[in-house]
Amino acid sequence: MSASKQTAAKSTTRPAIGSPVRSPSDTVLCQIDNGIAQLTLNRPGKLNALNYELIERFGALLDRIERDDSVRAIVLTGGGDKAFSSGADISGFATSVRQGAPAALRDFVQPGQRLTARIETFPKPIIAAVNGLAYGGGSEIVEACPLAIASERAQFSKAEINLGFAPPFGGSQRLPRLIGRKRALRMILTGEPISAWKARDFGLVNEVVPHERLYEEAFALARIIVEKSPLAVSACLASVTRGINVPIDEGLAIEANYFARMVPTKDIEEGISAWLDKRPPQFTGR
Repeated sequence: MSASKQTAAKSTTRPAIGSPVRSPSDTVLCQIDNGIAQLTLNRPGKLNALNYELIERFGALLDRIERDDSVRAIVLTGGGDKAFSSGADISGFATSVRQGAPAALRDFVQPGQRLTARIETFPKPIIAAVNGLAYGGGSEIVEACPLAIASERAQFSKAEINLGFAPPFGGSQRLPRLIGRKRALRMILTGEPISAWKARDFGLVNEVVPHERLYEEAFALARIIVEKSPLAVSACLASVTRGINVPIDEGLAIEANYFARMVPTKDIEEGISAWLDKRPPQFTGR
């Protein structure tokens, strides 16, 4: 049975969007259709734990998708029925940690931080479809994504404290900015999981949906965004991401700069003309 048929047999709710870029043995699968890429963390037997290979593969796919003008949005999820990602693969990283701080930073912390920073600053929207556990590094990936929809079965935990260290992939910095210092510290210091509903109330995810509708809702959101100007979408992402952590005056300057970049484009001309003509715009990304 082919990989696509196996996926369909397991769940009829996940849209079929083409063939994987590589074989299903890859640690991250990529399928592309109608301007949307689906990335699937593909270590279900390890609850999609983040090992060296997965982090490297994830980054390489983002590089490829950024260069592909036909792809305008990404839906990111976890393989299997239990986890989005359980976090870093500690068994794989343990050797580096035991070699001391320089090796641990080089092999463990820096690759993880590069990945979450790449997700956070990616010029195309990445929608996390959180289908199960998002613990440790899995939660940090969700924190870095600009948009997230959670299954009612999803849970989130800053589990690193139980292993004797602080969040190393950006979680100690992004989470307080997303949900507030006291809420973040409660999660970071206790390691206690929170439900999808609480994650929504905190602002960690946009919405919670029935498990069987997760992929339908994530792709519906992606399709709405795909219809917009890709130049405007990229400008919005960059303006918000860059501006959110600077004083308002600097943020306004960033906003004005991105607007100025749009002024000479075909897309802004098309958008205004379509509005005046009372017709749907046809954006080309130029």
